[in-house]
Amino acid sequence: MRTAQVSRNTAETQITVAINLDGSGASRLATGIGFFDHMLDQIARHGLIDLDIQAKGDLHIDGHHTVEDVGITLGQAIARAVGDKKGIRRYGHAYVPLDEALSRVVIDFSGRPGLEWNVPFVRAMIGEFDVDLAHEFFQGLVNHAGITVHVDNLRGDNAHHQCETVFKAFGRALRAAAEHDPRLGDAVPSTKGTL
Repeated sequence: MRTAQVSRNTAETQITVAINLDGSGASRLATGIGFFDHMLDQIARHGLIDLDIQAKGDLHIDGHHTVEDVGITLGQAIARAVGDKKGIRRYGHAYVPLDEALSRVVIDFSGRPGLEWNVPFVRAMIGEFDVDLAHEFFQGLVNHAGITVHVDNLRGDNAHHQCETVFKAFGRALRAAAEHDPRLGDAVPSTKGTL
């Protein structure tokens, strides 16, 4: 079982993340931001990742610190859980539609953090959730997971649908990239011999 638990405590947030990359999609989420919890649940369910995220942040200011710090902490947990990357597929991608919206996410467990973000949200807010925070979440995650992620919303007229397809596609791409490839055995999928 590839699991990890990471805590992050700052003057702005107190966060604990527990992850099981070989789970069943179960989640226990409490960030204080309902829509964000809904998005994190998409990662768990579609990635078949067990995810427990408990966060308390300075929501009286806004959601920025909480969302970004959850991304940072989840990224650290992913890096610990995947370990030395021996035998993983390394690359994963997924296309996910939701009615009129369609998004694509491509992941490389490269050891090099990088985010290419092309999500032209049609409005600035989804309920009380500022759509800019989706980018902040993924930026924090890739920086601390050490992965390269390309996110493209290819079409969509509804911001909720756009965002949900991104998080679902990320979960599915993460599952594919972190999966063990039985043909690799204990080899690292790189000509360098390390990732």
